[in-house]
Amino acid sequence: WQLWLTFAPVADKTAAYFHISMDTINWLSLVYLLISIPFGLVATWILDTMGLKCAVILSAWLNMVGSVIRTFSVIGFLSLGSLTYTYLFIGQCLCALAQPLVIFSPTKLAALWFPDHQRTTANMISSMSNPLGILIANLLSPALVSEKKDIPLMLGLYAVPAVTACVLATVGVHDKVPPTPPSASATLSTSQPFFTGLKMLLRNKPYVILMVCFGAGIGMFTCFSALLEQILCIKGYSDVRPFCILSIICYTGTGNSKQGGLGYCITICVLSHVNQAIPLALISSLFGFFGFSIYPVAMELAVECSYPVGEGTSTGLIFVSSQIQGVILMLLLQALTVQISAAPFSTCDIEEGGALDWTVSTLVMAGACSVVACFYVIFFHTDYKRLHAEASNATSINKIGTEATAPEA
Repeated sequence: WQLWLTFAPVADKTAAYFHISMDTINWLSLVYLLISIPFGLVATWILDTMGLKCAVILSAWLNMVGSVIRTFSVIGFLSLGSLTYTYLFIGQCLCALAQPLVIFSPTKLAALWFPDHQRTTANMISSMSNPLGILIANLLSPALVSEKKDIPLMLGLYAVPAVTACVLATVGVHDKVPPTPPSASATLSTSQPFFTGLKMLLRNKPYVILMVCFGAGIGMFTCFSALLEQILCIKGYSDVRPFCILSIICYTGTGNSKQGGLGYCITICVLSHVNQAIPLALISSLFGFFGFSIYPVAMELAVECSYPVGEGTSTGLIFVSSQIQGVILMLLLQALTVQISAAPFSTCDIEEGGALDWTVSTLVMAGACSVVACFYVIFFHTDYKRLHAEASNATSINKIGTEATAPEA
């Protein structure tokens, strides 16, 4: 997510550097959603068929190659001319291919490598890499880019962790599963064939509700993260970092979807007004406390309500849903913007296209948040199938052991 949001916090300066419109810059974020839709299904198949090791190494190489190609667009002696944005876009596409492999992995990692009493914690810790990447991008990009001429420095520095991670993954990841399964469910982690698992998921009512509602939440957050700088600068906010930092610092390991959705709605409504830095900071903190924490809980819930379908498939389908909804919402929000000639509070650095008013767009997103949160709270009910299966398996083992050690009459 760090590479995905490279340009979002400095969208206006990036547009000025490459001499392109803000809509074109938004495609650097939107391409992640579009590519994740078809490749998300491939990523689930890779995770549940070829294993965690293959997925991790492949994603590391895709990220590394993509980040290096992105830097080609700003290297002067290559004299790319009109192809600079083409190289930037190709590199971003390769990084986008890596994203599903990384995002789908936490539940698989927790299920295969940790016993049942540690799974939720392991999933929570590994899932924190997503908000951590968002935090780094929102801190690093504005810190590095004070003017448009700083864009090459930013792209060069973002390539360093990608190359480092690729080396570590290639050298350090040796096994796709531990020698001994840590839990009963780990032995059946890929028990269902891929297409059979997909059919089971689409016929599972609680899972479908979770897929639609939580997928909508991720899609809204994706749009919110990619467009936040553009929404805020027109209202006079020159730096989005404090609000993003507060959201992520307040991230915790437990959460409530209803409060998370409510915090989202309030945040978006406050964005429609100027000179609201303190309310924005407060609501951002509440959103981080309640909103981000839903992420690992929902991932575990997806596995529990869909067992014995593989973890990669149950997690992956939710993210495919989120990317589809995110694409629709991002295009809709951009279409609802209104170009304005006078923006007295604007701090946007835009050379082409003029300033855009996002008031209608933010209100539409607030309404969508309310509907999704209410629908989930009212209609979602499920059993913990994996926990029940493990409890039944433990009971059977204890019964067999008792019968084997019982003295004969």
